[in-house]
This record gives sequence, structure tokens and C-alpha cells, in this order.
Amino acid sequence: MQARILLLTVFAMIAFAANSLLGRLGLVDGGIGAGSFALIRLVSGGVVLALIAGPLRSLNAGSWAGAVTLLIYAALFSYAYIALPAGTGALILFALVQITMVGAGLCEGERLSLLQWTGLIAAILALIWLLSPGLDTPPLLASAAMAIAGIGWGAYSLIGRDTKCPDPDPTRRTAGNFLRASLIAIIIFPFVFAAYPEPVPATYGVLLAIASGAITSGLGYVIWYSALRALSATKAGIAQLTVPAIAALGGVIFLSEPISFRFMMASTLILAGVGVATLSRARAKTD
Repeated sequence: MQARILLLTVFAMIAFAANSLLGRLGLVDGGIGAGSFALIRLVSGGVVLALIAGPLRSLNAGSWAGAVTLLIYAALFSYAYIALPAGTGALILFALVQITMVGAGLCEGERLSLLQWTGLIAAILALIWLLSPGLDTPPLLASAAMAIAGIGWGAYSLIGRDTKCPDPDPTRRTAGNFLRASLIAIIIFPFVFAAYPEPVPATYGVLLAIASGAITSGLGYVIWYSALRALSATKAGIAQLTVPAIAALGGVIFLSEPISFRFMMASTLILAGVGVATLSRARAKTD
């Protein structure tokens, strides 16, 4: 049983990291625009998740708030990967997801320990250092887009954590959110394409977008939810710490992306700081 959970967790983390690789590959070499990639990813992910969870039940699951935050994440994720390396994008995304969730805890009255504050501040300062001017600084606009995508994903995670949600099945909720986000995207993306025209997507790019939606997003979430039932919050958090590292390694192997000393140092500090901030025990909430 433990070996099965370990394998499920490993496969899920690889799938999440592969999203960055597929996005980067599709947008750089796949002949597909960012808007088209995001739209196809959402639709294909929604279809696969709905088939797994049940189409009729999925249509009634999820929420419009979850759909909007999911769309923000998916759209800005795609636009950011026009210019960001896979590992850098995953690192910024992951850091902002966790910082958003810690910030939400603070707004709800949670009190961080001194160790958690130290980790959080260290992670933020390391992220600022990574994005500060220099020869190997990632593009600022793309970094900002990925940061907002991370905030969107963090907000989506917080909405999904709502215990008042009428449907307890996370796969159905995710399917419903993907379907709702797809509907919103289908309505608004024609206006986006009119303002920022994109060429007709190449077949290779379309296939990469479908793979990102159907396999590494849709099936990836199903695998992750299967593993999550047997994982503590700490173990789940530790597992997610590996995603940026896996994405960076995949970028080197499959995309020939270099890893600079600055990225290695900043990523070590960010992941260590985020790990301390999110995995350490928090103090009791204030009244």
C-alpha cells in the first residue's frame, strides 16, 4: 500500500512538472499561441475529467469562483511561458501559490511562529533577488504573469478547500471547474484573439495542448487526489516542493535550458523558505 501511494505521488509530481515542459515546448516550438494553448488545455482537461467523474454530475459540481481563478491561472501560465524557462516558471508559480495560501491564513487570523516568519521572508527576498536586474534575470513581464497565475492557483486551491462545498468529490469539483472555465474562455477568448491575433495553431502545438489538458492536468489531478487521501498535509507539502526541481531538470534534458548559479541559489532559498513557512506548525488563531 505504501509503495502504491509513493508511486502515485511520484507520477502526480512528474505530471505537474510536465505541464511546464509541455507549455514551454508548445509555445516556443509548437506553433501555437498562448490563448489557443490555454483554451485547448482547459477544454481537453474538462472533457477527460468529466468522463472520469461522470458528465452529468460534473456539470453540477464546482463553482464559478473556482472557474474564474482556474482560468486566470491557465491563461497567464500560457502567456508567461512564451518567455520563461520551464524551471524558472515552475519556481515562481509554486512560490506564489504557497505565499498566497500562507497570506490567506494570516488574513483568517492564523499566527505564524518565528520560524515560519523567517522562512516566509527568506522566500520572498530570494524571489525578489531572482527577479532583480542582472544578466540572467528572467523577463519581468512574463515573471509578473506567472506570479499572477500562481496567485490564481492559490486562490483556486483555497476555494476548493471550502468545507461547505456541496460535492465532496474533488475529481467532480475539478471537472466542473474545468468545464465552467472552458465556457468562460470560449466566450471571452474571441475578443482576446481580435485584440491580439494568433496564427492558426499547428497540429503539433494542438497535440501538446491536449496532452497538457487531458494527461498532465486531467489525469494528473486524478492521480494526485488518489494519493492525497493517504498523505498527511506535511507529506503532501514536501511532495509539492519537488515540482520546480523536476521541471528544471526536465528543461535541461528535454529543452536544453541552462541552469544558472543564480537560479540554483535562489531556488534553494525559495524552496527552503517556503517549506519552513508552510510545513512548520502554526500557532493558534487569534480571537
